[in-house]
Amino acid sequence: MPSARSATDRYAVRLALPRDIDAVHAMERACFSDPWSHQALAEELDRSTSFFVVAVASAESADETVVGYAIAHAAADEAEVANVAVSPGHRGQGIGAMLVRGVLDHVRAAGALDCWLEVRASNSAARRLYAQLGFDDVGVRKRYYARPEEDAIVMRRSLRGA
Repeated sequence: MPSARSATDRYAVRLALPRDIDAVHAMERACFSDPWSHQALAEELDRSTSFFVVAVASAESADETVVGYAIAHAAADEAEVANVAVSPGHRGQGIGAMLVRGVLDHVRAAGALDCWLEVRASNSAARRLYAQLGFDDVGVRKRYYARPEEDAIVMRRSLRGA
């Protein structure tokens, strides 16, 4: 029977480290039809405007298995959530919400007042998650995604007073 403990009890969100890139890249390939390259992910660690977090087993465990990650960028007073993924075997446990909250905390601390993201129109689970976290639909980018071609829903969340 699954544990009644919450995701925040079982997992921790921390800044990504170079040793995490192989696991993140494997998850990227498993989760997306047009994955980022290993090099592109590694370069995010050195970008001053990038906030790259991973979810791992909580501090109670020695297990450092990466079960999810999120990347956001901040410049001036705006931010963008560029990528969020949770390994298929760990979905539905609140890890995605922890990751998004984690990068939002970082971009807010960097001075962002608004945060934007694009999500596949067909990705109803992600769209529900983002809406629960305060993001609103604000537009559509026609044929934004390839493999398969699909529209993106543009979402925005104010970070003012949050």
